[in-house]
Amino acid sequence: MTIVRTAPTHEVGAERLRAVRVLLDDAFDGTFSDDDWDHTLGGVHAWAEDERGIAAHGAVVQRRAVHGGRSYRVGYVEGVAVRADLRRRGLGGAVMAELERVIDGAYLFGALGASDEGAALYRARGWLLWPGRLEALGPGGPVRLADEEGCVFLRPAAGRTLPGPDSPLAFDWRDGDVM
Repeated sequence: MTIVRTAPTHEVGAERLRAVRVLLDDAFDGTFSDDDWDHTLGGVHAWAEDERGIAAHGAVVQRRAVHGGRSYRVGYVEGVAVRADLRRRGLGGAVMAELERVIDGAYLFGALGASDEGAALYRARGWLLWPGRLEALGPGGPVRLADEEGCVFLRPAAGRTLPGPDSPLAFDWRDGDVM
């Protein structure tokens, strides 16, 4: 049985956070940037460990999204990875279950940007591909994120509904990859 622990960033501890960063660097073949790391911090982390260290990790951070003239508080999933020797054994799903529990308790809906490799996990867990236009609320106004369209998944929090694709979904601006 896998035990997944959760804690806000400030309670995870510096040593464990360094180990998570190593996992993410390895899992993303060195393309996990400092901005990506910054996006992963400041929310709630879920992780599993074994005798070799961090086995799986994910985090959910708060972001704002605007849709149809309304601002939504969104739980945005970041930094999901499973150590290479343990993939396809349910650890990703166990981490996601804890992150979804956080989303259900604190946010209107969850969102994430999925890689091609990760999309199957999210679909299997009931996450839905956002079919509409994506934007970011940049320093100079709205910026279309056409390259991200077709990669962003949403999940309603328990008892909630998702916004429809009739209007763009515009996320708050951040350095690095906006999504």
